[in-house]
Amino acid sequence: MPISANFTSILSKNWEINFLQCYPNGYLKYTELCNLFQLTAAKHSEVGGISFSDMQKFNQAWVLSKMRVEIYSLPQWKDVVTVKTWIKSLENSRSVRCLELYIGTNKIAGCETFWAVINTQTRRPETFALPNEHFKKYPNHNATEKSFSKIDIQKDFEIHKKRIVQLSDLDIVNHANSVKYIEWCLDGLDSRILLEQNLKALEMNYMKEVSLNELVEINQFKNTFTITKEGKTCFALELELKKKIINDFE
Repeated sequence: MPISANFTSILSKNWEINFLQCYPNGYLKYTELCNLFQLTAAKHSEVGGISFSDMQKFNQAWVLSKMRVEIYSLPQWKDVVTVKTWIKSLENSRSVRCLELYIGTNKIAGCETFWAVINTQTRRPETFALPNEHFKKYPNHNATEKSFSKIDIQKDFEIHKKRIVQLSDLDIVNHANSVKYIEWCLDGLDSRILLEQNLKALEMNYMKEVSLNELVEINQFKNTFTITKEGKTCFALELELKKKIINDFE
């Protein structure tokens, strides 16, 4: 698509929280928070002429590599929230994108993401083929207190669950969507952590794709999760809690 006449280097988009996105207590699910960030990033790419459809002319797509989300509070059903997003850096095959979630003027969550360009036929990284000079980059404009980092996975993990990847897990890039990994891990948590809004931050590393009908293992060691396939780590998630839940993560 051509660059939209409404394109700006910092996009603000409003979303109304619907009941399908909420836990039984009426608050937004952590996975749906990540979905809102993902959808807003996609919208900014679309109006800026660097969307999936634009990239497919060169058999390319963005894939998520690292992500950090910091949460101060969660919105509730029927709240109207604003997500702001901008590109911090974009060079060769890599890009850092920032996002913030607001209710009115009150920031309630921040996110920093690290993306890579892959060729969707070879599934290998390659240099971004589209012009992007019209996107102003904001290298000193941060959305989180800490940047994303590499998660330590040298721990004594125990298998929590095994799962076969279903069609419903896949997205348009023909692999399990990034939010599905988070969902599989959070489903193994004490529900109090989620319902009492006890997550302060989520740190995520994406290392390998998983595809339809593949068998994966969800593993846990205290507040760290991994997803493995044939003995190789595909994903790691580390959780930071606001307060300790008794008997959890022991």
